[in-house]
Amino acid sequence: MAKDRARRDLHYPLLLNWFHSHLSPPIAIISDFFLGWTHHLAKQLGLPCVIFSPSGASGLSVLFSLWRDLPKNEDPEDINFQVLFPRIPNSPVYPWWQLPHGYKNSKEGDPDWEFNKNNMLDNIASWGLVVNSFTELERVYLEHLSTELGHDRVWSVGPLLPPEDDVIGSSNRGGSSSIPCEQVMTWLDSRPDSSVVYVCFGSRTTLNTKQMDVLVSALDQSEVQFIFCVRGSDDRHVGSDDDLGVIPDGFEDRVEGRGLVIKGWAPQVAILRHRAVGAFLTHCGWNSVLEGITAGVVMLTWPMGAEQFANAKLLVDEQGVGIRAGESVENIPESSELSRLLVESVSATIPERVRVKGLSDASLGAIKGGSSDKDLDEFVERLSR
Repeated sequence: MAKDRARRDLHYPLLLNWFHSHLSPPIAIISDFFLGWTHHLAKQLGLPCVIFSPSGASGLSVLFSLWRDLPKNEDPEDINFQVLFPRIPNSPVYPWWQLPHGYKNSKEGDPDWEFNKNNMLDNIASWGLVVNSFTELERVYLEHLSTELGHDRVWSVGPLLPPEDDVIGSSNRGGSSSIPCEQVMTWLDSRPDSSVVYVCFGSRTTLNTKQMDVLVSALDQSEVQFIFCVRGSDDRHVGSDDDLGVIPDGFEDRVEGRGLVIKGWAPQVAILRHRAVGAFLTHCGWNSVLEGITAGVVMLTWPMGAEQFANAKLLVDEQGVGIRAGESVENIPESSELSRLLVESVSATIPERVRVKGLSDASLGAIKGGSSDKDLDEFVERLSR
């Protein structure tokens, strides 16, 4: 967070000078929601500032409410203290341990805590909001955001994903991988439809020893076909400390023929879009949520932090396209239960599969002349005025 503050202090005067010296300066500022300070830059320049949220409307609603209302836990040792959000649709409740790290682990008055608060309040005060989501998925939350912000300048333009015909391009966006994309696709080509579980916890999350042991044991017991993307020690971030879970010796040999273990970057979009993949064990990061929905796969949810718990609620409790598997390090499932869920997730008869296929159609329709295309056109037209 200190880097974010330093970035603001460095770039603010440079951007201000650039705008003043430019012969044909931009007519608006569109910035990521981690850069809320651009609201002040825009005001100084007399321009509208539009915040782009890479997170969904449900998770953003929680973040806005959190930093605006500042709920307190008088006993920080009570990690299960219930935090209520009565103004948000469906009145969600979260235990204290599920709140974002930057809120619950810092104190009011600390520079990072104050920066986070002001950043979110600046986002709320900005002229407009663009969200990477689509109306059919989060209608009530998009309407809630419009009400809370006090204006109708809220546009959903997602899902923002690589083109359907760009499988190779989308697979080469990341870093190094232990298995080439073409080899992964060939392996999937030989599997039946909707028979494979894809397991990945995002590009910034590593599992601890207990989480890894439970997951590996469940994959062993279940006998499902799977692809497991494993992050290494250089990738550790959310949920990681000195306790880094590792694949046990002999596991890859035992699952040879029915499982692939990818160390490093996995071509996630290409994998999820393959006809052989039927389920996705995910940390519920928003990009993964949208990629899973668009691909039409059932999601097993295991959120780890940030707004991922809100995303899991959306998938499991509201849309009915996900199955709850675990929650961070506080609710690690038994390996036998996770094994059962892995088997269930690739069943052709579960209702989640029917629902996610319908939501997949809606997501693609939104960006092919539907709600997101219309919102994007309206957004451009409003800026043009």
